[in-house]
Amino acid sequence: MTQKTLTDSTRTGAVEAPGAPTAKRWWILAVVAIAQLMVVLDATIVNIALPSAQADLGFSDGNRQWIVTAYALSFASLLLLGGRIADLFGRKTAFLVGVVGFAAVSALGGAANGFGMLVTARALQGAFGALLAPAALSLLNTTFTDARERARAFSVYGAIAGAGGAVGLLLGGVLTDAFDWRWTLYVNVLIAVVAFVGGWMLLTNHRDAGNGKLDVPGTILVAAGLFSLVYGFSNAETHDWGSALTWGFLIAGGLLLAAFAWWQTRAAHPLLPLRILLDRNRAASFLAVLISAGGMFGVFLFLTYYLQLNLGFSPTKTGVAFLPMVGALMVAAQLGTTVLLPRTGPKVAVPLGFAVAAAGMAWLTGIDNGSSYVSAVLPQLIVTGIGLGLVMPASMQLATGGVTAEDAGVASATVNAMQQVGGSIGTALLNTLAASAATDYLAGRDATSKLVQAQATIESYTTAFWWSAVMFAAGAVIAFLLFSRGVPEQDPDAAPVVHM
Repeated sequence: MTQKTLTDSTRTGAVEAPGAPTAKRWWILAVVAIAQLMVVLDATIVNIALPSAQADLGFSDGNRQWIVTAYALSFASLLLLGGRIADLFGRKTAFLVGVVGFAAVSALGGAANGFGMLVTARALQGAFGALLAPAALSLLNTTFTDARERARAFSVYGAIAGAGGAVGLLLGGVLTDAFDWRWTLYVNVLIAVVAFVGGWMLLTNHRDAGNGKLDVPGTILVAAGLFSLVYGFSNAETHDWGSALTWGFLIAGGLLLAAFAWWQTRAAHPLLPLRILLDRNRAASFLAVLISAGGMFGVFLFLTYYLQLNLGFSPTKTGVAFLPMVGALMVAAQLGTTVLLPRTGPKVAVPLGFAVAAAGMAWLTGIDNGSSYVSAVLPQLIVTGIGLGLVMPASMQLATGGVTAEDAGVASATVNAMQQVGGSIGTALLNTLAASAATDYLAGRDATSKLVQAQATIESYTTAFWWSAVMFAAGAVIAFLLFSRGVPEQDPDAAPVVHM
């Protein structure tokens, strides 16, 4: 069957052309999942290795946070550009270039002989990740159009997006303990080989927006706006909220993004067509992804500190401690997207997930210096994992569902941007609130006492957990108010085209 015939048959509602190999779609899912795992892992895998890298390369505590921030800055600010490049020049090309580039700069970072070389490699990782991530998600979006199969595919993808951070903590701990911190970067080369071979063999380089043009003014405005926003929140984390630099960048980011939104109504070939944002369920899904990403840092970041510094866990044991949450998240992701969402719609499924996650985080505030992992951490992690498993895959599926094929890349990039910006906002807010709680506890007490210092850290952790619970509770209310009633129906005319 010719490509034209296949495309035409799909547009009239056919899920798959007769004779097309069904198994191939699931192999594509495996390749996309591997590539996505590589990108998501890098948000946390380096964190556990930072103390070892700092001791080896000799950079200061002030410079340490830039190893994480450099990745976030370039990734967030270039995502929409990466998504549009995938639409304009072909998703296979964008995917393969992203995989190869990500692997090459990961190797560069692993071989770093100083702070400058390492932070440059991390920034370049973010840039190639911004090309790879939206290409991977849009490939998934255009490969699976049958509602049932698409739900299964997104449950896998969403579970990886939600659990990848915890897997990164585990893998980072194992590699640092068993080998060297450099292997937290070298491991990407091994993952990339599998993703590249699979992508080269399975994907085709169709360009759904091949006749369009790149919106250069829009690209500059949104990249500068997202950069300023993420940098502002990162600066608040390392300095304080009274810093002129913090508010200067936050205000500049807001103004630039407002100018970008205005320009998108005037541009002949907009980078982010406003039709993508005006759909009620899609807009609600973008907000759900942003809020869930922000709240998740209350789990990963502060619980990592608690397990290692207060309970004495090793990096590897810390990673293993997160596995039950990963398992709960993956099971809930499968049930949420294939059973709950098709029956109740997002107005029930997503708020329910947020409410469960909020309950898990509130329960986690009961930790103390003498707490047991089995009773004070494990059940709470499982509950939180179930909640996030109901929220993230469903939101990602709804955020990219129903867009035309020519907009699939940029819609996918917007999801990733929401996740990255949400994580940056959550990190800054929770770190600031946690630090303030510790300072308030020490006021009027003997700050030299180790017992007092230990309890101050507990106060900081529980404060962060409470605020994570508040974020999830707010997400439940927002999702309930914004999502429409009923189960969304996919418009056959708007369904993405299958290109096998």
